[in-house]
Amino acid sequence: MNFTIVGPHFGTSTVCTPILRSLPEWFGIEEATLQYSSEIEHLPTFLASISEHTLGFLSLKQHNTFSAEIYVMGVQPEAQRQGMGQALLHATQSWLRQQGVEYLQVKTLGPSHADPNYARTRDFYQAMGFRPLEELLQIWNEQNPCLILIKRL
Repeated sequence: MNFTIVGPHFGTSTVCTPILRSLPEWFGIEEATLQYSSEIEHLPTFLASISEHTLGFLSLKQHNTFSAEIYVMGVQPEAQRQGMGQALLHATQSWLRQQGVEYLQVKTLGPSHADPNYARTRDFYQAMGFRPLEELLQIWNEQNPCLILIKRL
């Protein structure tokens, strides 16, 4: 698959929200999807596209000088497992290093919740060099344990 990665850009919710909606296994809670869409508008976002058709994105939150977080990332189902997520992450990490950021984190559903889609998500991040830091019940709720994964850039 021949795609391009561009960014970071701001004001991208109109192209990112349809991607979120194409992934109900991960983004099936309407309130959360609306929150993501609202936040994406103001966050640096990298886009993966083919012929100007956006198929994937990654939005960042920078917490301080030294650390940033993958706030939300999505790749349309037909484009998954073809290197687009890896390319988005590589572009993001390169840009963050240029900014002097040393650590990148991501929060995802923890392994104590047996969801096969999120097991794939955790496998992806671990294959990309992230390591689990801690699973917490206080961040989201007991039915949605939050696993924090980190990576030194």
